[in-house]
Amino acid sequence: MTIATLARRGLTATAVLLVAMACAEEEEPPMYQAITIEERNIVVSASAAGQIEPVTTVEVKSKASGEIRQVNVETGDAVATGDLLVKVDPRVPGNALRQAEVDLEVAQAQLANAESQQRRSAELYETQSITETEWEQANLSVANARAQLVRAERSLEDAKIAFEDTDVRAPIDGIIIEKAVEIGTVISSATNNVSGGAVLLRMANLDTVQVRSLIDETDIGKIQPGMPVTITVDAYPNRPFRGAVLKIEPQATVQQNVTMFPVLARIGNDGLLLKPGMNAEVEVHVGDRQNAVAVPNGALRTDRDVASAALVLGLDPNSVREQVADARQAAANAANGPGSAGATTNGPAEASGRETMDFNGRQIELPEGITAAQVREVFSKMRSGGGPQALSAEDRQIMTRLRSAGGGGGRAGGARRGQSNNDFLFGGNYIVFVLREGAPTAVPVRTGLTDLDFSEVRSGLAVGDTVLLLPSASLIANQQEWQERIGRVTRNSGLPIGR
Repeated sequence: MTIATLARRGLTATAVLLVAMACAEEEEPPMYQAITIEERNIVVSASAAGQIEPVTTVEVKSKASGEIRQVNVETGDAVATGDLLVKVDPRVPGNALRQAEVDLEVAQAQLANAESQQRRSAELYETQSITETEWEQANLSVANARAQLVRAERSLEDAKIAFEDTDVRAPIDGIIIEKAVEIGTVISSATNNVSGGAVLLRMANLDTVQVRSLIDETDIGKIQPGMPVTITVDAYPNRPFRGAVLKIEPQATVQQNVTMFPVLARIGNDGLLLKPGMNAEVEVHVGDRQNAVAVPNGALRTDRDVASAALVLGLDPNSVREQVADARQAAANAANGPGSAGATTNGPAEASGRETMDFNGRQIELPEGITAAQVREVFSKMRSGGGPQALSAEDRQIMTRLRSAGGGGGRAGGARRGQSNNDFLFGGNYIVFVLREGAPTAVPVRTGLTDLDFSEVRSGLAVGDTVLLLPSASLIANQQEWQERIGRVTRNSGLPIGR
């Protein structure tokens, strides 16, 4: 019940003041909760519903036309490349083949006869017994006979192909998933018919299948090809199937005003348990931190709302800002000390022998062939004022390889398991109030992977620190507004309230 409401109900200003002061004198609950920093497992995943699809599906058609005389397979049968699936009536193609064979014999005889005539004409032409026109006619007859022989050979080859096409064979290894014809069905040729011919069978290779799922656009930026995927289907609820993200389709799909992107995941199908069309629950494993130093998200404050949090704790906001600025400057000086360019060299990595560098609290293993001195030189050029434009082609190549190794958000040589190349999508720079010697102290921290309840701490906190879990910024603002209204009532208690 607001003060204005009490006034409208006829209470005097003094009565309203007494009510307000009574409310203010009530014992207020604690404004914060002290939480000890511990190690936790942080797992982040994106879930969606999907459907099992074959990776490769082939529609089996016939190049021959006619009546189906034989069908050798049923749905569910496994076939190998070249197996006979369907046989079309071969009588018409067989007759055409025999005719082509005879036509070839005729063409060969005609060519032999024309060549014989040409030889006799050559002898007569030398003795001037025939005219030049007759000699040219003999040569033309040989050329026509050779052309006719080529046509006959081509017709014979086409006839053989047409006869062989009456045997419809498997184009790939796979499973018959659909049969559309039976014995006696009359089909049209897939090559001679404008409609593309009749589909006899559909087959697919089910050794590996894919799952197509729609994932919200808010999560799509966290997903990359190659990320591990786990799917479950209703047929085998206690058996997860594992695979990896194949690709993210570039074209979005809008359903009920929600924009989503199709994501394809490739799944191994041992035992052919997964069938096309099965509904599946897809879980993309975006990130995983085991035994990570974790801070509750409720303890994180941004630069914008740190002042209101300081007031709740009875601290001077300006002093808190100065304290945070000094801490950040000290961290920057430590990282950019003499001979350093934003990173600290920690010597060779134990496993690979390559050097490692500390980037803002993260251990990055440098790519093979790149030294810490080269990296410092590149950073020095960028910090000199020239920016990326000051870098040579070799320098830019070093930066590209460094980013791929983790210096630009990738996996560090000493990083915890599960750290991936999309780490830049998580975390940021925040402020946390920590109990130091019994007093709240503002500490800047850098966070990483988050599951919306806890965030991984990359720098600023350690296990055993006690952080203060404060109410939300909106709640603090409401409480401040209430206190200001009570103050106005106290100062103006002699004036009427409300109308």
